[in-house]
Amino acid sequence: MKMQFNSGSAVLFASLLIGASSCTKNFETYDTNPASLSSTETIAILPTAFGPLEQNIYHNYQTAQNLSADAYGGFFMTPTPFKASDNLNYFLVDGWDVNGFNDMYNYEMSPVAKIAAAGTRTARPDYWALALIMQVEAMDRCTDRFGPIPYSKAGSSLTSVPYDSQQDIYNLFFLQLDTAVSNLETYIASNPGSEPLGTNDLVYGGNYVEWVKFANSLRLRLAMRIVKVDPTTAQTQAEKALTDPGGLMTVPADDALVAQSGGRNNDIWTVTVSYGNNNMNAALLTYMEGFNDPRLPVYATPATDASVVAALGSGYYEGIRIGINLTQSLYQGFALPNCTLPTPQTAPFGQTAPQYIMTAAEVWFLKAEAALRGWANAGTVQTDYQTGITTSFQQWGVSSITYLTDNTSTETAYTDPRNSANNSPALSTITIAWDPTASQETMLERIITQKWIAIFPDGQEAWADYRRTGYPRLFPVVNNFSGGTISTSVQIRRLAYPSNEYTTNAIAVNAAVANLLGGPDNGGTRLWWDTGGSNF
Repeated sequence: MKMQFNSGSAVLFASLLIGASSCTKNFETYDTNPASLSSTETIAILPTAFGPLEQNIYHNYQTAQNLSADAYGGFFMTPTPFKASDNLNYFLVDGWDVNGFNDMYNYEMSPVAKIAAAGTRTARPDYWALALIMQVEAMDRCTDRFGPIPYSKAGSSLTSVPYDSQQDIYNLFFLQLDTAVSNLETYIASNPGSEPLGTNDLVYGGNYVEWVKFANSLRLRLAMRIVKVDPTTAQTQAEKALTDPGGLMTVPADDALVAQSGGRNNDIWTVTVSYGNNNMNAALLTYMEGFNDPRLPVYATPATDASVVAALGSGYYEGIRIGINLTQSLYQGFALPNCTLPTPQTAPFGQTAPQYIMTAAEVWFLKAEAALRGWANAGTVQTDYQTGITTSFQQWGVSSITYLTDNTSTETAYTDPRNSANNSPALSTITIAWDPTASQETMLERIITQKWIAIFPDGQEAWADYRRTGYPRLFPVVNNFSGGTISTSVQIRRLAYPSNEYTTNAIAVNAAVANLLGGPDNGGTRLWWDTGGSNF
């Protein structure tokens, strides 16, 4: 078994600035990059901070995301029996999930606070804008894993750092994006064509026009996340994104993706090829096989396992169902994410391939849902939906004459040739072709199902959409070892707070738990925006 854990010693950064840009009190050592800033460094070398800030969204990827959200969102599943019971059958592993919490403070909040401490807000508001956008992107991942987290007052105390409610956090996200977009648009107007960060920016090479599009698109994503719990704010923020003159991401050239640098490898390649711990999830493949989706051979490589070939034929993309019995490593030969074809150097998830943060295809599906809800300037539902699919095809370099008009293909059933106890009938009857006569709920299922396929491999976003909407329809875990705290049918809703918060920040975390909506600190309790019930 190969896994990576951050074993740095705990230290305090009490001297960091507080407010919207600071850090929680229990950091692990921030020692990953010799160019990372200290509070005594100057504006002149600030550009060197941004590459690490961008890359570390995926720090400790395997334990922070791959062994939780990626599987819960239906994208990946490990073939490796790490433990008799673990995250994949709902026995949550504190030693894994802690990285999805602490890392966002160690490697995002901490350097952003140092950027602030250098006087960047006033001296270089354009730099500050990028720092805010990356902080919002990173900390949204954290709050959507756990719920309330320390945010507005993080770094303000050595003894107890209070948690903010998710509602307050989201409202602060929107304010931070206001500042970021305003700063960038002001800079662009005064300095057209200037790209001061250059290659230090691993996402857009310093192109602030693209950063504005990303910030607006991120606002639209966050607005849609809260649509069921706070529809007024959701619509207001979405329409702000839809009308901003800086625009949204619309074509693959706008995609936000982080280039590898400094010897860093693509995380999917690492857990798949280097560790041998990551295969494709049965949920995604049953939809893509059923839809005859042309992206399938781009996303994955077929199963080579002898039992699959014998039962289903060669070239079949057989995934692993979540929560199955993995007492032996029998599933290594099931379908893998495409880390090798057409060559290891050019594969979508090859060793040095960049990693996606957000894509234009996702934005078109967000617009489709906004149009479905009747929001201003969202366009028409059908056009947005179909453009989302074609933009995803462009992103991955595929095409199809019949895909958009296919009104018969549906998800396939799942058959596990190694253990029939894992078999399942198809859970969805949704088809691809747009049907303007369908109900709103059916339209939403169609939008979210195609959005889900298009946002692969971002399991974090896939899991969030599933919790918010109930779509796509995902296989439940085969074995549920949560002791009754997580419903097999409702599926997991959040991660439990790390145990070290109870030992080092007990007053605050206990207060946060008391304010969790509808339940205790376990995986069965819903987040603020995860209301359940009708989507309309």
